[in-house]
Amino acid sequence: MPLRRTIVVHTRLAGHMARVQAARAGASGVQILTMGQLAARLAGGLLRPIDPDDLKIAVRDSLAAMQLGELEPIKALPGMVRAAVGTLEKIWNAGIDLSREAHPRLQALRKLEEEVLRRLPPSMKRPQDLVELSCARIGFAKAVLGPVEIHGHSEMSPCWRPLLAALSEIVPLTWMAGSRHVPDWIRQMRAEIRTEAPGKAQRILYSCAHPHHEAVEAFRWMRALLAEGAARPEEIAIAAASPSDFDDHVLALSRDCNIPVHFVHGTKVVAGRDGQLAAALAEVLVKGLSQERVRRLFAMLPCDTPALRDLPPGWTRVLPPDAPLTVLERWEQAFARTAASEWPDGIDRSQTVLDVLRLLAKGPAAADEAGETLLSGVALRLWRRALDDGRAQALPVTLTRLRCDDGLEPATHVVFASAMALASAPRPYVRLLALNTGRWPRGISEDRLIPDHVMPVERLDPLPIADPDRRDFETIVAAARSVTASLSRRDVEGRLLGRSPLVAGMNEEIYLGRARIPDHAASESDRLLARPAEFATTPAGASGLACWRDWQDVDITPHDGLVGRAHPRLHKVFDSAKSATSLRMLLRDPIRFVWRYVLGWKQPDEADEPLTVDALAFGNLVHGVLRSAVEKLEDTKGFAAAGAAELEAAVKHALGEIAAEWEGEQPIPPAVIWHSTLERVSEMSLAALRHPLDPMPGQKSWTEIPFGALREVKRTNLPWDVARPVEIPGSGIAIQGQIDRLDLAGDGKRARVIDYKTGRLNKDMADVVIKGGSELQRCLYAFAVKTLIGQRVKVDASLLYPCAEEGEQALYPLHEVDEVLARLADALRIARESMTAGIAVPGEDADQYNDFAFALPASPSYLDRKREPAREQLGAAADIWDEA
Repeated sequence: MPLRRTIVVHTRLAGHMARVQAARAGASGVQILTMGQLAARLAGGLLRPIDPDDLKIAVRDSLAAMQLGELEPIKALPGMVRAAVGTLEKIWNAGIDLSREAHPRLQALRKLEEEVLRRLPPSMKRPQDLVELSCARIGFAKAVLGPVEIHGHSEMSPCWRPLLAALSEIVPLTWMAGSRHVPDWIRQMRAEIRTEAPGKAQRILYSCAHPHHEAVEAFRWMRALLAEGAARPEEIAIAAASPSDFDDHVLALSRDCNIPVHFVHGTKVVAGRDGQLAAALAEVLVKGLSQERVRRLFAMLPCDTPALRDLPPGWTRVLPPDAPLTVLERWEQAFARTAASEWPDGIDRSQTVLDVLRLLAKGPAAADEAGETLLSGVALRLWRRALDDGRAQALPVTLTRLRCDDGLEPATHVVFASAMALASAPRPYVRLLALNTGRWPRGISEDRLIPDHVMPVERLDPLPIADPDRRDFETIVAAARSVTASLSRRDVEGRLLGRSPLVAGMNEEIYLGRARIPDHAASESDRLLARPAEFATTPAGASGLACWRDWQDVDITPHDGLVGRAHPRLHKVFDSAKSATSLRMLLRDPIRFVWRYVLGWKQPDEADEPLTVDALAFGNLVHGVLRSAVEKLEDTKGFAAAGAAELEAAVKHALGEIAAEWEGEQPIPPAVIWHSTLERVSEMSLAALRHPLDPMPGQKSWTEIPFGALREVKRTNLPWDVARPVEIPGSGIAIQGQIDRLDLAGDGKRARVIDYKTGRLNKDMADVVIKGGSELQRCLYAFAVKTLIGQRVKVDASLLYPCAEEGEQALYPLHEVDEVLARLADALRIARESMTAGIAVPGEDADQYNDFAFALPASPSYLDRKREPAREQLGAAADIWDEA
């Protein structure tokens, strides 16, 4: 039979590579263990080291179940479980006996330790316990372990050293140092130390712009090695002292370059679908209900989830698209207004959704129940791990810390690893990242629970993190054939960074510009980015370059809004009726008219509840209240005959209805601001209705009256047929909309059109007619009344500002209505002809409250440069801008 021998490794990567090497060599009888596993194997009795996941659970439960004395005020804070686990591991690795410590903080930790050990399975033992038990059975070492070899270590925690000393007296003990540092304490044992002379690796140091640039250069370097055949993937490694800083960059570049890279420390679970599903559930529980969050969660949940099995595809179409639905009551209101026929399968499934929403509305307190109800498989396992790692309130943070294996074989792939992992299993071709001050080696910091004044750092942590970082760097460099290191000149926030003292012996750093042309590009996109001349020959590059040049040109070009003449879309857009808003855009900013009404672009709706009600929403609220109040009054004794008390009662009733409707369908601000807004709406509505206007004989009043070829209007008792089209004479443009208020005399010979303005009153309003094409409502309302009631009717069109202060003019009538209507009709005809001719350039309003400003070029002074040429292109279509 082959002799049994034991290899002790330092990290998971070292253990895996040792197993691969043993398998390739056909070796048998080889045990590959960590020091904890070796001690447990010798101690016998199915003992094992403490599992990190079990330790977290035990610490979490212990913190919740006991008083911690001095640590009591902080035990419930997020991160306490992780901090306590780290502190206990330091104590155990240093071999410290807390029962001999008198400080109150250490006594509190002793109580925690005792409670944690009581909750752990009896088979799990602390390092010092395993050492004590294994030393008691040291006589079995020859049979159980055989010769012992220590691989990949440059140091070892003090807790294991007594066991090594005892083993050296029983079995052959070999310290396989290679080119690594050999600690002094091993030389005092009966151990064979095998060393090798450090290799003379080629060392190159590069200076990069920032961390992402470092990662890009690392992939360029890796691509060059593979393309030139200088190295195989299993011979290449990329490492950093803290690789998590580069995780996102390396993962994205690996996919972009199509070069699989094995993450030794695992990839973030939130980079995969299961992690994203868990994160979506955590977001709803922690941040609360909202339509956007619930839609995302339901879209990611599998179709066979038991709680959602009856939901048909596309059920979310029954939800009001603009409502944030941030509380359960608003979901209930939204479903209450939805008929069963509106559901995709014709069956009301609202209770299925509401049952899940009621569970989610409980918040973090229902995290366990929500996970078990909605998740399954990998997502559920991740959810449980996250809850074991911290409180439910911290789920968005704990989920981002979780990692999983990427499924790649390290023995056949490039690896991305920590310096410690790479030092335990060196590779010949290495790229070292972030050799900056404070990043490699990392700074020594106090423990989060045991500061230096309670216990000196050198006692609690005899192997501070900076020392292993230095030794790992030396080991990696000594074992490699080629070492390429890099540092960043600035961090992600733009701060200047210094050089690490570890690179002092390297040659002078080579400066690399971010936009340099590499010999080997990392990917297709990197190649085109680094070679502008080549990119310019591609269709996308040629188009982009032509666009940029046209933007800089002083003339109007196709990239500034010149469309092909007689483009069918420009004609088709005028087949449907237009609103006052769209016509204002046509007259004053043609390019925005094309974006909004020809291409159908739309500003994203606000998903969450806003802090305030914007001017447009406030105006809609006022108009809604006015309509409801006037309709109620007209159904009784009539609006014109209503007194002050009746007006107040009607407005109050209307405000209640409109507010309830908005709360169920629209984003609203917090309660205090919302109630204040409703008070302002009430005041402005009463001011509008109370404004003294000359009564007409037999007057009848309407508010928010629709007009213009509308089909689905349920209102009755209107003064006209809403399905009848309204076309501006001579322009070929049909219009539609809602008249804020119409007063009509009993004989139908006189009409008064009122356009309510809830915005700020300008001092020059008395001189305003159409204001360069921006004040169209009262003109268009007059067109509609003349068309639908008759050309002989005398129409008075006015603007009314309910917000006007006492003593200020509030009513602004439009004089010479027929003449103004003729001028506007002519301007709209010219604007349509210009648009259909393909002239859709930026206009007078391009820089005025432009929701589509993001689509304009980010070129300095673009609008200033193009303003006059655009006006020349528009010709007579721009003359209206000068109208009063």
